[in-house]
Amino acid sequence: MRRKIARKARVMGQVQGVAFRAWTQAEAQKRDLHGWVRNNDDGSVSAMLIGPDDAVEEMLDRLRDGPGAAAVRDIEVEELPASPDISGFEITG
Repeated sequence: MRRKIARKARVMGQVQGVAFRAWTQAEAQKRDLHGWVRNNDDGSVSAMLIGPDDAVEEMLDRLRDGPGAAAVRDIEVEELPASPDISGFEITG
């Protein structure tokens, strides 16, 4: 059985107004991840990723590139000690 983990990522750069949230949701759903994605007031995008460790790590790699119109400058990843009980993957803001 694969280990379930949770990570919170903050993606900085040109990531708002380029369909980043919809792309993130679609990519997360392809990997059967749970969590959410939202725009932040400072122009960054945050995402909570919950699922098998290999799928979460693969998704973090995808976030480093983003969709075609995005220009990711940096990504901060926070390891969460426990996996929150969240079902589905939503765009929350």
